[in-house]
Amino acid sequence: MDICPTGFGRIFEKGEKNIVANRQVVSVEGREITITNPEKPLYPAAGISKWDYVLHLTRLAPYLLPHCRRRFLTTIRYPHGAGGDFFYQKNVPSHAPEWIATARDGSVTYILLEDTPTLVWLANLACLEFHLSFQRVDDPDHPPELVFDLDPSVEGFDRVMEVALLLRELLNHLELDAWVKTSGATGLQLYIPLKGRLSFEQTRKVSRFIAQYLEEKHPHLITLERLKKNRGDKVYIDYLQHWRGKSLIAPYSPRGRAQATVSTPLDWSELKPGLSPEQFTLPTIHRRLAEKKDLFRPLLSRENRFDLKPILAFVEKKRR
Repeated sequence: MDICPTGFGRIFEKGEKNIVANRQVVSVEGREITITNPEKPLYPAAGISKWDYVLHLTRLAPYLLPHCRRRFLTTIRYPHGAGGDFFYQKNVPSHAPEWIATARDGSVTYILLEDTPTLVWLANLACLEFHLSFQRVDDPDHPPELVFDLDPSVEGFDRVMEVALLLRELLNHLELDAWVKTSGATGLQLYIPLKGRLSFEQTRKVSRFIAQYLEEKHPHLITLERLKKNRGDKVYIDYLQHWRGKSLIAPYSPRGRAQATVSTPLDWSELKPGLSPEQFTLPTIHRRLAEKKDLFRPLLSRENRFDLKPILAFVEKKRR
């Protein structure tokens, strides 16, 4: 995806793109967007300016955008770059261009991240993270997947990977499977694409059953305690996050961390000692995508989906 700079300025080569110095207006798929302070450092430790960030996002767009469509977007903005102050933004700003797609949910008018111009416009606002709702705009009561968020309580990634593999082993025993990605921070997230239309209340019954079973089976490794100070060194299985009105970092979204990490889908075979979320960053993600493509693409298909109804029936019968 090319950005076409307009106006006057000095052209110089940087990587695979032509950058026009001192330019503020770019044309993206027919939309003119002003990039303010293009040389401003957004990731100082990684040497990434705002203009670099815009270019990284245009290259990520074919992978990021398909997972964002028809989802309510919450962004985290870092006006002074990663490591500085930040704030969450749900409502579309009053100064947004008229072509920005939006959808209302309750009292909030959300941005819909549907195209590359919107992505570039958000990049200019120093939106370094893109979080997506679990519900879809066109079917808010029936989530298309069930998601587990695995959160470590102490430094180190090996225990999180161990829990992810134990969770997948249990899912396979239940004739289910999941796709896994890094959070871009310290954890892992597992997605189970769903067949049929279950409510959040129904999916919660299944996720709670699975999480409680694993906690009972591995009490020295796994906890359902929400307060981090009470977890010790255990890995927290967050099954509560998956709910209407809540959100999770999008696949291929950057994070507002010094290393410019990216939430990255993984092959299950990659979960072994030595793996670190810091391996997947804005400078490194493009080569990986050229080699592996989008490992989360199956989540966009109507195939490879799993029926939770037999497990739900078992859980509901057990609780009577």
